Amino acid sequence: MGDVIIDGLTGANRLVILDANGKIPALDGSLVTAIAGANFSTGTIPVARLDTGTTAGKIVKLDGNAKLPAVSGAALTGIVGATQSASDPTISTNPSGGIGTEWQNTTSGEVYVCTDATAGANVWANVGEHSGDVAPAKWYGARGLSMGGYKGNPNGGYKDIIDYWTIATLGNAVDFGDLIDPNIESGALAGGGRGVNLSGYTSGNTNMIQYVTINTPGNAIDFGDLLQAVSYPAGVSNGSRGVRGGGKLGEAEQNVMDYITIATPGNAIDFGDLVVAREGSNPIGNETRGLFGAGKNASDTYINSIDYITIATTGNAIDFGDCTVSVAGRGSCSSETRGVWGGGYSTTNVIDYVTVATTGNATDFGDMIQAVHRLCGGDISNGIRGTMAGGAPPDQDVIQYITIATTGNAIDFGDLTLPRYGLGGCAG
Repeated sequence: MGDVIIDGLTGANRLVILDANGKIPALDGSLVTAIAGANFSTGTIPVARLDTGTTAGKIVKLDGNAKLPAVSGAALTGIVGATQSASDPTISTNPSGGIGTEWQNTTSGEVYVCTDATAGANVWANVGEHSGDVAPAKWYGARGLSMGGYKGNPNGGYKDIIDYWTIATLGNAVDFGDLIDPNIESGALAGGGRGVNLSGYTSGNTNMIQYVTINTPGNAIDFGDLLQAVSYPAGVSNGSRGVRGGGKLGEAEQNVMDYITIATPGNAIDFGDLVVAREGSNPIGNETRGLFGAGKNASDTYINSIDYITIATTGNAIDFGDCTVSVAGRGSCSSETRGVWGGGYSTTNVIDYVTVATTGNATDFGDMIQAVHRLCGGDISNGIRGTMAGGAPPDQDVIQYITIATTGNAIDFGDLTLPRYGLGGCAG
């Protein structure tokens, strides 16, 4: 090994002597091996000693502005990125990132965030100007309306009264305004904040369509005309399009369907034909399907058959199944998944329901408070609670309600401003 020099220095062939603080003096450690990095708890390592860069196996260091250099993030997970597109999203744009997904329109500069990721019915909130949200139009709403009707003596006759109530809150109806003309046995539908009254009967049938803005009490305004002057029609809506089905023209039941675009006043356009000519059927449905249940046919016979249509697509109706009873003049209400009918001629207290997306026969739901017919004709629901109002015999002012998702008997909700039957009804 040769001579060893003991002189306290750190040159070649010398023993290392701890300094006055018991520490090893500065030495060259370039040949030291098998030292675990975890043992270095303080100090710095010169960058020249590290293998830095932005390629495989390199250590990434921040730049002079304490920012990461350009690196690929393709393997990162759990980060919801914005979608960039030349157009707006649609209600059928189902984002893989779900709620919170951002969408940037590179043409208009508008930015949207998904706030409801229900497949086929997504809601995209515009977070730019906070207007122009992309959302499915609703055929239901917070407020229920009844329109027109007939009251016996005293103070009897055809009525132009429009009542309203808040569906989520039990209580009596409040005066909303008046129809252009009094009527009875009208149909009704709603969408986009409008309530629409369809034809009816006064001294004779009328083809008048009239409308109100549901959140703003006031009198009805002329909308246009149906293809036929009918009484006892039914109206279904997907929130943007409304379809009238059947009714009675003179003494003849009709199979004609016509439609309107609810946001645009004008005359109705031919849609197609019902499977069965009928009057006094009642509507249920959702933003896709509209159903016309039961009624009276051309042989003046009460029927239990159910027809359905795809509201967005013109064409003839298709058989859906049967109600549990053969009746006409029922009350009705719907949720996204379930449609419910109650009461009707011959006077009954039966409530039954169907699953709107699945064809088949109706199932027993429960009972009305009392057996009534000629109830408020239209779908009066907030999507959770359904209400059915008025009727006969005798003239009724009772509003009844159910929880659509839960089978059971109807419960008292409150009263109309005036007892009457043969009303049109909707919600929005």
